[in-house]
Amino acid sequence: MKVIQTSFEDWEPEEEHSFKLVFAATAWGWLDPDIRYGKASRLLAPDGHLAFWNAEHTFPDDGDPFFREIQEVYEEIDEGLSPDASWPSPDELPDRCTEITESGLFTDCQVRRFDWEIAYDAEGYIDLLNTFSGHIAMTNKQRDRLYGEIRRRLALRPDGRLRRHWGTVLHVARRAN
Repeated sequence: MKVIQTSFEDWEPEEEHSFKLVFAATAWGWLDPDIRYGKASRLLAPDGHLAFWNAEHTFPDDGDPFFREIQEVYEEIDEGLSPDASWPSPDELPDRCTEITESGLFTDCQVRRFDWEIAYDAEGYIDLLNTFSGHIAMTNKQRDRLYGEIRRRLALRPDGRLRRHWGTVLHVARRAN
């Protein structure tokens, strides 16, 4: 096996149309939209498939109210949500089949939706937040205030945990011949 460290956009294969599958987990949306479908198609064998998904924070009706409640702290530290921010339920995550087929490079787009819940204690949740670019970019003062409040609020709960819901839409499409 050969490991190559570069961006998808910059990488060039040794030969075209040599892969049965191009797959991206949580990265497809970060790729240059003017390049991603064309390059994926070029990499795939005639019977090859494109598959991608992205894990999103979702808010089912019976979800934990913690996330709406903690928004006041985000506002206080100047990291609040934009006025047009959405709180999607798992079934409201976007389906990109139209975008995929309109590229003219893929057909037979199929979608499967998945949702799940993970319970986090304060430190586990803060560890997760430390992987998100918005939280990484915060100043120490902002993070200290937010993380201190997360710890304080979760310590008041009987089990000391929050429930975060995740959702994803898996897209699979066949390369058009």
